[in-house]
Amino acid sequence: RRVLPAKPSDRFGLQVFVKREAAKMSAPYSNADLDKIISDMFELKKGGSASKEILPEAEVCRLCDMAKEILQREDNVKAVKTPVIVVGDVHGQFFDLLELFEIGGRPPLHNYLFLGDYVDRGYYSLDCVLLLVAIKVRFPDRMTLTRGNHECRQITQVYGFYDECLRVHGTANVWKHFTDLFDYLPLAAIVDDAVFCPHGGLSPSLDRIEHVQKLDRFVEIPHEGPICDLMWSDPDDRYGWGISPRGAGYTFGQDITETFNHENSLQFIVRAHQLIMEGFQWQHANGVLTLFSAPNYCYRCGNQAAIMQLDEMMNKSIIQFDPAPRHQHGQEGKPKLKQLPDYFL
Repeated sequence: RRVLPAKPSDRFGLQVFVKREAAKMSAPYSNADLDKIISDMFELKKGGSASKEILPEAEVCRLCDMAKEILQREDNVKAVKTPVIVVGDVHGQFFDLLELFEIGGRPPLHNYLFLGDYVDRGYYSLDCVLLLVAIKVRFPDRMTLTRGNHECRQITQVYGFYDECLRVHGTANVWKHFTDLFDYLPLAAIVDDAVFCPHGGLSPSLDRIEHVQKLDRFVEIPHEGPICDLMWSDPDDRYGWGISPRGAGYTFGQDITETFNHENSLQFIVRAHQLIMEGFQWQHANGVLTLFSAPNYCYRCGNQAAIMQLDEMMNKSIIQFDPAPRHQHGQEGKPKLKQLPDYFL
């Protein structure tokens, strides 16, 4: 059968339709759109493939572009006001993240500060980061997201996020959108000019918070240097600076913490980055608090998780919690994952 060429009017109509659809896909989300995405994510009963139904690849790109516009205006050390709830690592444990919001209260009724490591290790990194970024875009003044050592290209290719994006979407494009976005995340936060909040710890290259503000953060996390140290360093019982067994960053002693807190007029430091069986740990004469917010880490460690509430008077309240009930995890839909290599938990 001979196919007749399209009439000029038909071709014009098709061009208009294509341009209209392209403009629609590139236009920013409305608040109603974002509310729907957030509501749908909170209603998920199983992770992984459900996130693709809520937000396909092109929509993820739109969301990441909107988040970049917000994040690029934020300082390297984001100023946060009380009251606020501070959260440590969540590591792709989506249903435990939902449990966390049930305990602390959902945004925007409560302000949140997340200290990084949203992805890897857990089964549902994509769901975690989608929900948190959507909340950030919808309520930018209520949600603060800073960068962890897992918010980078190299680590996510080894510990799960890359493979999850490939499994769910069939391409690495969504992984690329998010890892590009991770370069925009602030390096740390400071609460009421009194509590410094990096993901990992301190750096011998950074004596004052003003020095952190001068760094160029819009890069992949380097293998060494001050940005690397903020992501990878750990407090230690030994005084002074030490070589980190992680192979990146440093260990720092109580003397280092006390000097940094005094020089910057801080009450204490809050950081994440380390598995703590009770979910939290004070060190260095209460100069450093570690929070870990992924209960039963890797679904086998048996640890509790914790978050910290700070009220307007800087009164501290630490809340411990256990994993979400098993029936919420959609075990029948649990993805088959390749064995992930262990590094220092």
